[in-house]
Amino acid sequence: MQINVGGIDRMLRIGGGALLIVLAATGVIGIIGYIGIVPLLTGIFRFCPAYLPFGLNSCKTK
Repeated sequence: MQINVGGIDRMLRIGGGALLIVLAATGVIGIIGYIGIVPLLTGIFRFCPAYLPFGLNSCKTK
């Protein structure tokens, strides 16, 4: 598994994912908010499988 999520992208994924999960857990938004698990995990593991087919890479190091 090659790292393809870097810096700012990673922080936005972790922050946004955590925010969605908290909003879903408190009932502010519906159960669909638990989709925040996906960006949270891609930020933590620094790997996004959706980037592969498009050849995207937001990480400076290879």
